[in-house]
Amino acid sequence: MIEYGTLATYSEQQLIDCAGGFENYGCDGGLPSHAFEYIDWEGGITSERDYPYTAEDGDCTASEDQIFLNVFDGAHNVTAGDEQELKDAVFTTGPVSIAFQVVDGFSAYTSGVYSSDTCGKTEADVNHAVLAVGYGVDVETGMAFWYVKNSWGATWGDEGFFKIERNVNMCAIAMCNSYPERIWEHRCMTEEEAEEFTQ
Repeated sequence: MIEYGTLATYSEQQLIDCAGGFENYGCDGGLPSHAFEYIDWEGGITSERDYPYTAEDGDCTASEDQIFLNVFDGAHNVTAGDEQELKDAVFTTGPVSIAFQVVDGFSAYTSGVYSSDTCGKTEADVNHAVLAVGYGVDVETGMAFWYVKNSWGATWGDEGFFKIERNVNMCAIAMCNSYPERIWEHRCMTEEEAEEFTQ
């Protein structure tokens, strides 16, 4: 959105159907870093419109002529446990794929800064991938938080987003984070710009 002025949505279903060779497991989950590596290998990912979400495993039908966005050089993994590095990445690079542990009660979140004393703190505990889009400090409590986009739709939480406590590795949120090294959207570049970008 910052780079191009419009907000595109890419195909989750392509990752579900096609990224199994990169240690992703369809509807049983996977890691964002592996998804970025698949997109790099495949030569891109299609749009949500061209390859819509079905909420079930399917056969891979990705087509080269529908490629919408490409990732070069795979993923950059944020150092596990380093929330300052994660903060720097969100500030300088943009949204970062993060993972954390969802435990009982999280699905009922509606507002405020989420915190839990029952979730784990290790990479082995994470079970849900989301997107860190910002950070801040709650004016009422003084609690530092990550501002995160969930994948459960705009009717969940705070219009699809939530805040989670920052700087304490809440629910292992600092353990398994990554972002693409370089991306470009095919729709936004001329052939000359694309050639220059890839050199």
